[in-house]
Amino acid sequence: MIEPIKSPPQQPTSNEKLGLSERAFSAAGAAFLSAVIVNPLDVAKTRLQAQAAGVAYSHPMTNHMSRMAVFGPNMMFADLRCSPSCAHAGVHGTVSICPRECFEYKGTLDVLYKIIRQEGVARLWRGTSAGLALAVPTVGIYLPCYDIFRDWFEDLAAQNAPSMTPYGPLLAGSLSRSLACTICYPIELARTRMQEIDTCTYRHSTTSTVGKKASGVWKTWVDVLSNLKTSENMKSVQSYRALWTGLGAQLSRDVPFSAICWSTLEPVRRRLLSLVGEEANAMSVLGANFSAGFVAGCLAAAATCPLDVAKTRRQIEKDPTRALRMTTRQTLKEVWRDGGMRGLFTGVGPRVGRAGPSVGIVVSFYEVVKYALHDHQQQHES
Repeated sequence: MIEPIKSPPQQPTSNEKLGLSERAFSAAGAAFLSAVIVNPLDVAKTRLQAQAAGVAYSHPMTNHMSRMAVFGPNMMFADLRCSPSCAHAGVHGTVSICPRECFEYKGTLDVLYKIIRQEGVARLWRGTSAGLALAVPTVGIYLPCYDIFRDWFEDLAAQNAPSMTPYGPLLAGSLSRSLACTICYPIELARTRMQEIDTCTYRHSTTSTVGKKASGVWKTWVDVLSNLKTSENMKSVQSYRALWTGLGAQLSRDVPFSAICWSTLEPVRRRLLSLVGEEANAMSVLGANFSAGFVAGCLAAAATCPLDVAKTRRQIEKDPTRALRMTTRQTLKEVWRDGGMRGLFTGVGPRVGRAGPSVGIVVSFYEVVKYALHDHQQQHES
């Protein structure tokens, strides 16, 4: 039987004093900071998973005509910025050609290195606008609702079934994540479409599109709905449903992630804070929450990686008919058939590397801002 771990005396007080607006403000700030810092690892994870799904990456420099359109017919031996690992770069007339293997990714560091060398550092923050548009409202809903649901579940369990109190974080995390994910899912769909490498294939496939500005969130939504309308088999389906394509896979990944994460985070955080006791300050709150969040995020991310692979495959599917009919179970079977265990855990490195710091940053920033606001209220009242 799991024994309930008592909270340090200061945390419940701050939760009771702070209103929903203060909690939402704290969560939004935490989400903004996390999204900017860890976005490169999110891009790496998405590209590795898309490559494993068979979405070929096409850089304009792999094609002679596209290269001529970029540099002009009189540009001789221009700098291709090929990866040094490519020993088979050739020459076509007056233009050097990078073979396709120059743009195949072998791991997280290889993705990051090749993106920087071939596309520029700014490309690592591809989809950051969508990431911020997603993270701020999602976390702004998620964490305040988690606080409210957790306190409610724990109070209810303490009065009626004390042995169920430790499971309050699990239920609260699952419920709050489901709510936030469903409301904000169209932005998540746009972010994944903006990051996945098939976008580069279409953008660089013709000379007329080379150099165009990357699509934003609104443009991505329009493209999704346009693809649906041009499909003969999907004209009878409400177009707005396409914006929630893959929601089932998202929930099947995020709900277990939240359940594992909060079930791990709460006991670790409360144990660390109990060591400080009444002497808790902003730094101790920051350290305890970041440490607990980092451990919990890494464990939850590793455990739910196959579900993340399924979610990515469903979101980057270009056939609207197939996209709406795909199920998580069917997708996982396809991944297992094509790549086995290795396929199910494609991108686990950047996913874990992203989730640990991300959860740590979000939770610690959220709790520190709450602590500061509560401390300010106490000083104002006194």
